[in-house]
Amino acid sequence: MSNPALAMLALVLAGAYLLGSIPFAVVVSRAMGLSDPRSYGSKNPGATNVLRSGNRIAAALTLIGDASKGAVAVLICQFLCERLGPGGLVAYDTPAWAGAAAFLGHVYPVFLRFRGGKGVATFLGTLLALDPLVGVATCLLWVVIAAWLRYSSAASVTSAVAAALALLGIPAPPGARAAVALMSLLLVWRHRKNIVQLLAGTESKIGQAR
Repeated sequence: MSNPALAMLALVLAGAYLLGSIPFAVVVSRAMGLSDPRSYGSKNPGATNVLRSGNRIAAALTLIGDASKGAVAVLICQFLCERLGPGGLVAYDTPAWAGAAAFLGHVYPVFLRFRGGKGVATFLGTLLALDPLVGVATCLLWVVIAAWLRYSSAASVTSAVAAALALLGIPAPPGARAAVALMSLLLVWRHRKNIVQLLAGTESKIGQAR
């Protein structure tokens, strides 16, 4: 990779990380006069915890904002890849890694001293932009499991693993498979306490205050 392309790659990934670091849960809550989501429930700055405030609109806006971070990072990178042409960023599956950088920004946001959310919405937004079919299927799987079990964590972990496995069964760039696999692993890791609570029967259900 040439020096200009390498510099562009670094800028794209850094920009995607900063975009992912925007804490929509905190921004939306403050704008709507609600308590900081880090002060109640699971203390997680994400849509599921914002829902515990009882304000569904705030939770929906948080969900949309967090999902958009991953999707926008991918789409902007795809646009740049098309402008640069073969041999540039596109040769390294950069859109997938831009989405992964946004996901990393959400999980470890520089604006919140690297204490962020668990990345589910940003992960889904990234998938929707990378491969709409896989993205929609993953979202539907999350909805079905969440509606059935009422556990966001169970739906999130299952969906993340299923998405990574799905990309192994369809034609996909190796870099995209690797990026999604790494996001899935980190998402599962971020839910490790929830998994323990699920096994112990002490996990809170969706909308339930802790």
